[in-house]
Amino acid sequence: MPDLLDPLFNLTTFLASAGLGRHLVRLTPKQVFFAQGTEADCVFFLQTGRAKLTVVSERGKEATITMLGPGDFVGEESVATIPGLRLTTATAVSVCTALKVERKEMIRVMHEQRGFSDFFLSFLLQRGMRTQADLVDQLFNSEKRLARILLLMAEFGQPGEIESLIPPVTQETLAEMIGTTRSRVSFFMNRFRQHGFIEYNGRIRVHKSLLNVILFDQPPGGRTAIAAVLETPKEKKKLAARRARTVQN
Repeated sequence: MPDLLDPLFNLTTFLASAGLGRHLVRLTPKQVFFAQGTEADCVFFLQTGRAKLTVVSERGKEATITMLGPGDFVGEESVATIPGLRLTTATAVSVCTALKVERKEMIRVMHEQRGFSDFFLSFLLQRGMRTQADLVDQLFNSEKRLARILLLMAEFGQPGEIESLIPPVTQETLAEMIGTTRSRVSFFMNRFRQHGFIEYNGRIRVHKSLLNVILFDQPPGGRTAIAAVLETPKEKKKLAARRARTVQN
């Protein structure tokens, strides 16, 4: 993919190999790319593996913000006009290989290579859209947010298998990511499994059918599940009482 301004520049080669101001790194599970509060002086391009972004509050409570996979930039805030300190910690979840690009080299190639700057801008826009969607789901729909996170971890929409095993992750971590309790995550996971959206026995396997939870704004089972709830004796009694009050008014 040569750059329009520089035919010798190749985006794929740049992101896959070491060079001036950039080198390849390999991280093992639980090893950090960078820590919260340290200087934001470089950007990582994740080639293989999985990582997570976490933040720790002043009271010491840790929360997982998002999961990262191949093709994601990590620590992109370092290209800000006025560099500051890291707001998050990036940690490898599995064995990772990444290209570490120094801040000066990152800024140089963004200014000089339009192909790279277009690629980086596209990533930032997609990250912003994903963050916005996550915020909406966190405010209104924890179940849909959990489904989206599982699909992202399984890399749906990327070339590969239709059904994928996701990296090991605890229900506590998933609860932190969607802003709810572990018991609610357990409840949603059981519902997903009952409807054949996922399988888990130590490792979680995500099926493409989980997309239904996101594409259709309804719980697993659709109208059938809603009808089943409304037809319970308790709900029938509530509905009858509501209708009686309406007639009286």
